Amino acid sequence: SHYVKKGTALDQEARKRGTSVYIADMVIPMLPKELSNGICSLNPNEERLAFSCLMELDNDGEITKYRFVKSLIRSRVKGVYSEVNKILAGEADDGLKEKYAEVIGEIPVMNELASILIQNRIKRGAPEINSVESKIICDENGVCIDIKARQSGVAEGIIEEFMLAANNCAAKVGMSNHIPFVYRVHEAPTAEKLMMLKDTLVAMGIEPKGINETSCAKDLANILRECKDDPRAPIIHRMTLRTMMKAKYSENPIGHFGLVMKEYAHFT
Repeated sequence: SHYVKKGTALDQEARKRGTSVYIADMVIPMLPKELSNGICSLNPNEERLAFSCLMELDNDGEITKYRFVKSLIRSRVKGVYSEVNKILAGEADDGLKEKYAEVIGEIPVMNELASILIQNRIKRGAPEINSVESKIICDENGVCIDIKARQSGVAEGIIEEFMLAANNCAAKVGMSNHIPFVYRVHEAPTAEKLMMLKDTLVAMGIEPKGINETSCAKDLANILRECKDDPRAPIIHRMTLRTMMKAKYSENPIGHFGLVMKEYAHFT
């Protein structure tokens, strides 16, 4: 917002585009590369203007304090998920250790906190749906030559949990201050979809414990947990995902069924 002022040519063009567009291995940015990849990108050892959610959490992973501030960030390293995963697995070579020297002591602490947050999400009853994303492999001419499963590791999960926490705080600000706000909401499945899931499970010879017209997220989570070692688990996960509604944006904060959160928005 510091660089793109309301009503300027940049603002109008970005409004037409709506978002950046990701196609295979390339991106068409909403804003010019000089902004998106330059002055607005968290490049290492360069000061960048940001708007941050600063949170304090206790030993149980509960958010005890938070505030939103205009901030100045000086990133120490351009982190790469695969490299951080190697560090967490104890497989970092001397080159990686040198690259991450200024932050390598924080990475295990981040992992510890993320693990607590993940356990809290499971305790709330959030379904853990395993789905596979596809990664398109292109040659030097931009032609697709292969499609592989996108690998996700511990580092990706750490960032996801921290983003969820910031998004939760953002929604709390909107709700507690009664200001016009755009929330990310996820409605409960319809009775029809839940009964279809129940009938399908019965047809597969699986006891549909707790699955009925008024099932909550924890009921779906329990089914997934009980079937985790079943060879049909990928099918059950896909069926459960299709049972749930699609998340959407709304000015009405009805909460997020899949995350079991009363307050949720897209701040990050």
